[in-house]
Amino acid sequence: MEIFRGAGVAIVTPMKDNEEVNYDKLEDLIDMQVKGGTDCIVIAGTTGESACLSMEEHKEVIEAAVKFTNHRIPVVAGTGSNSTETAIQLSKEAEEAGADGLLLVTPYYNKATQEGLIAHYTKVAKAVKTPIILYNVPGRTGCNILPETVAYLVKNEPNIVALKDATGNMTQTSRTMNLCDGKLDLYSGEDAIVLPTLAIGGKGVISVWSNIAPKDVHDMCQAFFDGDIETARKIQMKGITLVDALFSEVSPAPIKEAMNMMGMEVGPLRLPLVSVKESTKALLKAEMEKYGLL
Repeated sequence: MEIFRGAGVAIVTPMKDNEEVNYDKLEDLIDMQVKGGTDCIVIAGTTGESACLSMEEHKEVIEAAVKFTNHRIPVVAGTGSNSTETAIQLSKEAEEAGADGLLLVTPYYNKATQEGLIAHYTKVAKAVKTPIILYNVPGRTGCNILPETVAYLVKNEPNIVALKDATGNMTQTSRTMNLCDGKLDLYSGEDAIVLPTLAIGGKGVISVWSNIAPKDVHDMCQAFFDGDIETARKIQMKGITLVDALFSEVSPAPIKEAMNMMGMEVGPLRLPLVSVKESTKALLKAEMEKYGLL
């Protein structure tokens, strides 16, 4: 049984002007996502500025998301780290908070070998019972989980059940699915290629785009599952240039800017992340107007 099927939002962490976490706004955002049809809240991931949260904040943000969601849809908590012991601590805390799934990015900076990745994920998996989604985003981490490694993990650790694939490499992704013999739930980590991911057996997307267009991303996935490929294709194509704009600078800077433009008041970024350039603001404004968001 998959953790979720359809559109999971990689939700931002809203901040007050003084850069404290804005929990009232987080509750508002989660309510908006649930009402917009989003199928899962993914908290404290890359888009949630997890790398800029303290350990205490990380725990509190996950607890808050579970509380605010209140079992209406699943909550997946980002608990990855480049330290295996830290990943275990974060994962245990998220499990205790009631998270429905854990999203574990590859250990960044260390440049672990495939053997190291197997040892890392195996140790974390044995420390918790909650289902785990592996997260492969080599453009950020400098580390790529190869298909054979994913297949080994899903076949040997019962609670490693899924992969968020943000490689942008459909050949590698297809090979991964083939080697996993139907044991892997695949989620796109790239908003521009959700439909191709669904076409090779994917269960959905963990989406930045959903922060500002939850209904569209949900409807795209649902249309595909319903066999209405043309509607799914039209929504994917409608979002292509908007998605390009949302990743025209390092995420989550553009999505936070876009949300603030829409009056969502999600606040500033934390250093070393900085606000987008004026040219990016102009691009976002133009694409959001064209899409119908402004």
